[in-house]
Amino acid sequence: MYISTRGHAEKITASQAIVAGIAPDGGLYVPESFPKYSELDISNLCDLDYKGRAKYILSELLDDFTDDEIASCVNNAYGNGKFPEAVAPIAPVSENLWSLELWHGPTCAFKDMALQILPHLMTTAMKKNGTDKKVLILVATSGDTGKAALEGFKDVEGTKIITFFPEEGVSKVQKLQMTTQEGKNVNVFGVYGNFDDVQTAVKKIFVDKKIIDEIAEKGYTFSSANSINWGRLVPQIVYYFSAYCDLVNSGFIGIGDEIEFCVPTGNFGNILAGYYARKMGLPVKRFICASNANNVLTDFITTGKYSKCRDFYTTISPSMDILISSNLERLLFDLSDNNAEETAALMEELNKRGSYSISEGLKEKLQSLFAAGSLNDEKTMQEIKARYTDDNYLCDTHTAVALGVYRQVGDKDTTTVIVSTADPYKFNYPVLKAIGAPINDSMNEFMLVDELARFTKTKIPAQISSLKTKEVRFNEKIAKYGIANKVRESI
Repeated sequence: MYISTRGHAEKITASQAIVAGIAPDGGLYVPESFPKYSELDISNLCDLDYKGRAKYILSELLDDFTDDEIASCVNNAYGNGKFPEAVAPIAPVSENLWSLELWHGPTCAFKDMALQILPHLMTTAMKKNGTDKKVLILVATSGDTGKAALEGFKDVEGTKIITFFPEEGVSKVQKLQMTTQEGKNVNVFGVYGNFDDVQTAVKKIFVDKKIIDEIAEKGYTFSSANSINWGRLVPQIVYYFSAYCDLVNSGFIGIGDEIEFCVPTGNFGNILAGYYARKMGLPVKRFICASNANNVLTDFITTGKYSKCRDFYTTISPSMDILISSNLERLLFDLSDNNAEETAALMEELNKRGSYSISEGLKEKLQSLFAAGSLNDEKTMQEIKARYTDDNYLCDTHTAVALGVYRQVGDKDTTTVIVSTADPYKFNYPVLKAIGAPINDSMNEFMLVDELARFTKTKIPAQISSLKTKEVRFNEKIAKYGIANKVRESI
């Protein structure tokens, strides 16, 4: 059964949690308990391909879905040519250092790993629960989630999806991917403000009884494709197990050997999925949380104080330009042994004062499992160049942040996996500039893409090259205060 991190919502099933998205008390749904995997279980996972590993893990965490339902969701998400045969491959970077490449899906970003399966989990969950309403998916995005969600839910029967993104807070490729989105049930709006403004406005709608009642009268119910939705987070647990299995199969580690993961993250969902994998038995010594100049998570992990009252920076790694890390609530709930009262009090303090401090006991637990560091744009560019020059490894700006932070605080004697979140072609300008390619300000987005291919002798992903011929369908820009009205208008 699934419970709210704030303790004032009824226990519900996995499928009900996926349909709901967020708990009515404003908390996030988590399972009451997690399955525990032995070394033998992990050895058995090593014998499976990615789809097999996903079926095995999801069937235990979503236990009111049948095996056939899970299999159908997994096959529809990761089959049909949407991903290469190696869905989430690992690639060597340097000695003891590997990159888990999560960007080989339809939108060239790690969000595909969850958002290709979420629509299938959602529609299956709706049928299981006899839901006769249509689902209105609201998405706040700092870049990659928006396109991945739009692509996943495109023309899915019984759903409508609206994506809101910070108008000046995404890359040009990310914006083009969203504004050219196809599908009859999709809508996209640029918002004047930063990601936190957008995310806060969307989260308020989920608990606004007046709007909930209004859309219910029109035959809709709300849900989310952001990582506040358990159905978005749970598929991400799979790739941590899969990376470990691939290292075992490659002979670089043995079953039971501890490794580390370094994760570039802003909303804390990606790294939290890894933490849950560890909780389930994956041998992980420690997680390294990598931030850009918006280093609220670095400060929190090193001091135990979380404060959103700070300068906000627009960086070359925009998917991490976040000051309110929603999924941190789930971690605090878990580290406090499911103390909903304590978790709710911390979230209330954040809402009222803009900050909170955790107890010494919680801080000790946190720091025993997590290290942290941050990189500004200048050092991120230096890291892109160094890895390209020294290791012949081309990476995007977010992966570069993780690589740089690993060099700050990583244990070089422990096998470490960098979680690589986006194809470098999505952030072509800073990548080109970093590696010293001949570019100038007169070059448009597609000239930059072509130059990256020419200079690095790499292939342009079809998902990026196809943008050249796509028509921009959505170009409306709104104030953050207008988000709720756009939701009303949509139905």
